[in-house]
Amino acid sequence: MLIIRPIRSSDYEALYQIAVESGHGFTSLPVNEELLRSKIARVEASFVKQIEKPFDEGYLMVLEDTDSGEVVGTCGLEAAVGMVDAFYHYRLGTEVYYSEQIGVRNEVETLTLCHDYTGSAELCTLFLRSSYRKNNNGRMLSRSRFLFLAQHAERFGDVVIAEMRGESDTQGCSPFYGWLQKHFLGIDFVQADYLSGLGQKAFMAEMMPKNAVYVCLLPEEAQKVIGEVHTNTRPALNLLQAEGFRCRGYVDIFDGGPTVECNLSDIRGVRESRLLTIKIGDMPASKTSFIISNTLLAEYRATSANLLVSDDDDEVIISSELALALKVEQGEQIRVLAM
Repeated sequence: MLIIRPIRSSDYEALYQIAVESGHGFTSLPVNEELLRSKIARVEASFVKQIEKPFDEGYLMVLEDTDSGEVVGTCGLEAAVGMVDAFYHYRLGTEVYYSEQIGVRNEVETLTLCHDYTGSAELCTLFLRSSYRKNNNGRMLSRSRFLFLAQHAERFGDVVIAEMRGESDTQGCSPFYGWLQKHFLGIDFVQADYLSGLGQKAFMAEMMPKNAVYVCLLPEEAQKVIGEVHTNTRPALNLLQAEGFRCRGYVDIFDGGPTVECNLSDIRGVRESRLLTIKIGDMPASKTSFIISNTLLAEYRATSANLLVSDDDDEVIISSELALALKVEQGEQIRVLAM
């Protein structure tokens, strides 16, 4: 059985391997032992923390194959970005130039450095090992976060964002980043991305252009990839768009990939998830697959199974094996979302 649960310190080796496998552009998991161990410790503290409002908590979960005990994927949520470390984006805008004298009107697209998403929640750190990219496992792993958001909405910002990986080649070079490296930062994309993942972002404030950048003055190859996603990220973007996420004109400052957003309460998976009371017994036959989670925090568990769910009944029968995996007992509630 595949079970999603909070990460713990004993998962360090698996997380390190995932960081290696995820490659360039996966900023949230740099290949750095100190940072990864610190990330796990922060997550463990977040899951037991009493909060009045979201601040800098992080909720990183792993997908475990209980048959082998192997960790095969991750998915994460940030409660409120930018509250401790600056959270930068470029905001796409338009400047209009008009001269009545010569009868010419021009609209020029601009990129302006901003912190507009400060305080927003973030979907992040989604990764699934290649051998498990089948049977809707990736869809379950990604969408399971909407059950967690629905159940614990008070722990997150009202707006939820997701940064989509932009175009880069197999060596990790970004066409968008080339001009920035040449004229401003002076370090390559991989190094800049790595430092950002470490939280060492002072160089951005010190070296990034302070004024709006005119898109038409960028190299053509850089202009073409603004707002475009990496080929491997297209399925993730399609899934989020189906949930109601849209790009509002914000892109990553390094690779130009789009950031998408949606109000937490408007996310399809949040709206459509349901709380059901369980009965433990022989599960009736069903062809409808659901993502299922318990309602706990520190002992959060989620998985998928075929359930017989009625629109007119708030009870559902699950097997004793499934109840054990989800850490729930007769009469308790689970949250479900059709796959």
